[in-house]
Amino acid sequence: MFQFKCKQKVFNLDGIKVGGEPGENPPLLIASMFHNKDRIVTDRKGHFDRKQAAELIKKQEELSASTGIPSMVAMVANSPEEAKIYIDFYRETTDMPFGIDMWVAEKRAQATEYVAKLGLQNKFLYNSITPWDKDIKGQVQKLKDLGIKHVVVQAFDDQDQTPAGRLKSLETILSQGADSFETVIVDTSVMNLPATSFSLIANRLIKEKLGLPCGGAYSNGTHMWKEAKTIWSLDGFKAMDAVVQGMASALWSDFNFYGPIVTAPRIFPAVAAAQILLSTLVYDETQKISDNANIPIKKYFSDFIGKLTSGAARK
Repeated sequence: MFQFKCKQKVFNLDGIKVGGEPGENPPLLIASMFHNKDRIVTDRKGHFDRKQAAELIKKQEELSASTGIPSMVAMVANSPEEAKIYIDFYRETTDMPFGIDMWVAEKRAQATEYVAKLGLQNKFLYNSITPWDKDIKGQVQKLKDLGIKHVVVQAFDDQDQTPAGRLKSLETILSQGADSFETVIVDTSVMNLPATSFSLIANRLIKEKLGLPCGGAYSNGTHMWKEAKTIWSLDGFKAMDAVVQGMASALWSDFNFYGPIVTAPRIFPAVAAAQILLSTLVYDETQKISDNANIPIKKYFSDFIGKLTSGAARK
């Protein structure tokens, strides 16, 4: 269940290892900032509460350090001008890598040009090359010309929304040059909460065949279920969100777009707990614990690991 015959690829995103066998490396958690309804945003002209934004980033950094789970931020912008303001603020605030979340390809391209102008290609995760892009080959070439190194490829087939359809879509995109970057990670397109399972199964299929790091925006499945807050209250929604994010992180996910950065205090513990359980699930199957010193089980249960690997736990 947690071993692949295909050799798993591990990419280096500004010092963060992304990918590998389940339990080998902690998943990269990617927060969203400056999205619609983000309370720190005053308007879409780049005005926002800088003090609170910096505090949210600092809090994520603290949670990342304590759990061993790496992190970064994807900043939502409606225009290249807005994106530039966020990029400048971000690089003055933190050393974490970052992404820009812009749906319109032309505007995303202009923001990417600004990243290249600043020489931040090593820290930048391009999100994303999608099956809906009209000229994938042209987009790839432009990104290569800008020196972009790290990209997300989104896998989805409107005509075949099964896990196998996501694999087929990915292979089509990769065949058009999207496989030529230093880092290629695959977003298996979460559409709603129950269909999240299709994305997780697609993760396994893709890792089995291609060995590429996979993950998804699991927050799409939780935050889009508006009725959950009515059914279970806000506390119930938070519990549901944490469970889904944690469970998804343990099922063949190498990264997780986890939603608004304000939710970090519940998401990091949820994912850390899931990863601790994943480590012992993998151990039962392989008799091995990852050499990565930052996996959560080594952060919190080092004594247990010592007993387990010495055989004491079996006596």
